[in-house]
Amino acid sequence: MDNLFKSDALKYHSEGRPGKIEVIPTTAHSTQRDLSLAYSPGVAEPCLEIEKNPEDVYKYTAIGNLVAVISNGTAVLGLGDIGAQAGKPVMEGKGLLFKIYADIDVFDIEVDTKDIDKFIETVKMIAPTFGGINLEDIKAPECFEIERRLKKELNIPLMHDDQHGTAIISSAGLLNAMEVVGKKIEDIIVVVNGAGASAISCTRLYKKLGVRPENIVMCDSRGVIRSDRPSLSLEKKEFATDRDLNTLAEAIVGADMFLGLSVAGVLKQEMLKSMNKNPIVFALANPNPEITFEDAHAVRKDVIMATGRSDYPNQINNVLGFPYIFRGALDVRATGINEEMKLAAAYAIAALAKEPVPEEVNQAFHSGNLTFGIDYLIPKPTDPRLIETVAPAVAKAAMDSGIAKNPTEDWNAYKETLRMRLGIGNPLLRQIKEKAKKNVKRIVFADAENYKMLKAAEILINEKMIIPILLGNRETILKIAHENNLEIDNIEIIDPKADDQLKLRTQFAELLFEKRKRKGMKFEDASDKMKHRSYFAPGMVESNIADGMVSGHTKNYPDAIRPALQVIGKAENAKLVSGMYIFLSKKGPLFLADTTVNKNPTFEQLVEITLQTAESIRQFGIEPRIALLSYSNFGSNEGFSPNTMRDIAAYLHKNHPDLIVDGEMQANFALNKDLLKRKFPFSKLAETGANTLIFPNLSSGNIAYKLMQSTTDYKVIGPILNGFKKSAHILQLSSSVDEIVDIAMIASINASYKNK
Repeated sequence: MDNLFKSDALKYHSEGRPGKIEVIPTTAHSTQRDLSLAYSPGVAEPCLEIEKNPEDVYKYTAIGNLVAVISNGTAVLGLGDIGAQAGKPVMEGKGLLFKIYADIDVFDIEVDTKDIDKFIETVKMIAPTFGGINLEDIKAPECFEIERRLKKELNIPLMHDDQHGTAIISSAGLLNAMEVVGKKIEDIIVVVNGAGASAISCTRLYKKLGVRPENIVMCDSRGVIRSDRPSLSLEKKEFATDRDLNTLAEAIVGADMFLGLSVAGVLKQEMLKSMNKNPIVFALANPNPEITFEDAHAVRKDVIMATGRSDYPNQINNVLGFPYIFRGALDVRATGINEEMKLAAAYAIAALAKEPVPEEVNQAFHSGNLTFGIDYLIPKPTDPRLIETVAPAVAKAAMDSGIAKNPTEDWNAYKETLRMRLGIGNPLLRQIKEKAKKNVKRIVFADAENYKMLKAAEILINEKMIIPILLGNRETILKIAHENNLEIDNIEIIDPKADDQLKLRTQFAELLFEKRKRKGMKFEDASDKMKHRSYFAPGMVESNIADGMVSGHTKNYPDAIRPALQVIGKAENAKLVSGMYIFLSKKGPLFLADTTVNKNPTFEQLVEITLQTAESIRQFGIEPRIALLSYSNFGSNEGFSPNTMRDIAAYLHKNHPDLIVDGEMQANFALNKDLLKRKFPFSKLAETGANTLIFPNLSSGNIAYKLMQSTTDYKVIGPILNGFKKSAHILQLSSSVDEIVDIAMIASINASYKNK
């Protein structure tokens, strides 16, 4: 890791509220009566019910959605035995992943002991608190005994993810690799390098898939694990071979698969050459694999490769498994996590890779369509279908194997609850980031003489999401960067006022003059304006020197948007520019327009705003469901606003019949599909509710988004400008660093879309 990333990692964990997770109330707590119900005396009632029937703990408490992530810190990531407390950031991170991928709440528990008996006793004593237990970062061989004994003594889902997570995901990859190369799993020779928790568990699960024990050779740091080696652990004895092999180089000859869970660089190119036709190489050492993707393909064009890295195809990532395995297990109240459930997860993940890939995943990870094959053996971690694919498979396996205490029968309803749990808000943000990374654009920052803008640029270039161009005085920018330890040495800086920019200033001035000469602008005026960053930036975009621009951090919105309108102008088919905000909620994204530009739009302008907003939303791979808002519901009140929105709905129904839009309606009906269906079942939005709100004027839209921004904990992205010929976006005055980063990513994605 470079120094910048290390610094940002420390800031990420320490700034604001330290750590990554918190506990928040889920019930009303604003009045004395609420508090009396939550605690004394009201709390006594559920306590007594649970005393009479212990199963009621799932009815009256959060236990059914609560998992403990428990570690003693003896095998933390690649850091080794760093101690229980030093491992806490990792355990908090695991809790964060549980929450964002499967809506599972987590308490992380760090147990300060290496004594197996004490550790087991501690976990047993706190187990009544939880619906499930995820053991984490416990070294081998102790982890095997700990898990084995706890599974016998507890009747809740329990899994050591370091063992089984990689096993499940790599098994899915192996199943699909077998299909791609046309081999039978019972015929392949498998060489495993590494004999820790993950390697043992992977190999055991491969046997369950059909790999023959006599076809497996396992190596550790001393070479091939042979049956004649003294003092083997029970786990290593299970995979000891009688074959006359001593080294990895000997074992790999004629092998069909190499599984590496060891150290970087151990698989040499000469060894890979000696493998069978169409070799399968899962090199999972992190961050550097046993053989690099490039080195492997340099000597074997027929190799099928997987690593633990996100920058190469076929990432074996545990996050494809553990959130959804526990989700399914919790939802049917399984009394454990058995082999049938692990296999079900592996087969479900493998099957999902063969399904058509959602467009948002394609856009985020690939220039074309991801299709099942050598470079796409397993789904991407951001695939929103994972929760509704893996969790039901695990739940069904628990039921079929007889360990589900709360079986379900309506699988369609269950999948719908899973979708509602997760929404697509956070996944949308992840897709935006990945999409920006896949098609990096040059985005000019007009207000670079500012710490927040420079910090945002530093983050964006370090994350390889955009190529920033900074406008401003070089000395001033470098001074701010030096004072704040910002690493911007590799970012281009342009001073529009500098003598060396005279040629560009003249070029941009001629462009502006040509557009504005019949609107009272003289060439001298245009030349003078190009000394200002707010004009120079759109000049760069209009001249294709930059792909997009971000401006407005230090100016009022009308003053910031005017230069972009004059220099870049509206799209060929656009008569106006409109503004949109995205609110990312647990239920998914909510789009609001026009919230920033048009004060009192006419009928025609509102139609265009609606169509612009719909087109913009589709760029994110989301189908807009649009509510035209007013103070009236379908004719319940007369007036300019409801009548106009009613007429717009009629016009769009006639001229754009494929657009899901309706109105006029009040905001509470738009956002509550049950209420809408009950009162107005004829509405086009009755079955789905709205994800897009169009306001009748700027006053209502601006008030609404600022109220929501101030009174909710929604993640907010915006303002996003629609209707420009090229990618131009204007920040709100004094936006935060995160808001600047978000808008810059939107500018990049918007540039890609407009280039198409």
